[in-house]
Amino acid sequence: MSAKKGLHLTLKIWRQKNSKTKGQFETYKISDVSTDSSFLEMLDILNENLINEGKEPIAFDHDCREGICGMCSLYINGRAHGPDTGITTCQLHMRMFKDGETIVIEPWRSAAFPVIKDLMVDRSAFDRVMAAGGFVSVNTSGNTLDANAIPVPKEDADRAMDAAACIGCGACVATCKNGSAMLFVGAKVSQFALLPQGRVEAKRRVLNMVKAMDEEGFGNCSNTGACEIECPKGISLENIARMNREYMAALVDQG
Repeated sequence: MSAKKGLHLTLKIWRQKNSKTKGQFETYKISDVSTDSSFLEMLDILNENLINEGKEPIAFDHDCREGICGMCSLYINGRAHGPDTGITTCQLHMRMFKDGETIVIEPWRSAAFPVIKDLMVDRSAFDRVMAAGGFVSVNTSGNTLDANAIPVPKEDADRAMDAAACIGCGACVATCKNGSAMLFVGAKVSQFALLPQGRVEAKRRVLNMVKAMDEEGFGNCSNTGACEIECPKGISLENIARMNREYMAALVDQG
């Protein structure tokens, strides 16, 4: 039985030294890529080839490679995380591509996500939005209640868990024509707003997080829905609607 034939590919990859310099696409050839390998493993092979040739390897983000951390964020052939749905870049396999295909690989495109180098971007804007209110303050005086002592309707618990599935990869921002972070912030607001533990700071939280989002330079939502489609965790647009309701209620209460 003959061995499975590997893929021969042309890669057009964005190269950029830092956020202050201009970047450009550079073309690379790679051969005998196994269809069973992941997209990041293919990039590992390319980098090994470049190093052996005395050339600078391509910088790209990755960590867990299990679709959990949200670090591996590439724009592949015009789609966030590539030509598959419900996956992160590290879960994309080369069987999704054809022999002889040209693959265009770019970093996230957003003013709020400046390029660090090549395919790596700075997503610390998300961290600052979270620091503005993405948490629950807990009284640790010794009079705290066990979490299970507070009854939560199953429907609310399920919705909160669905919102909390957001891994902060930034695909929603990258795929949005406005560079909006509304799906990300909506998910983080919703995961607390749906639970009794999160209601104490609900108004302050949504006001602060939306303010931080605007200050970071993210665009506004125009209800295109591309964010939900490309989100690897399937975060629903309902979370944006919930955040808007929470925000309006907080503004009215604020007077």
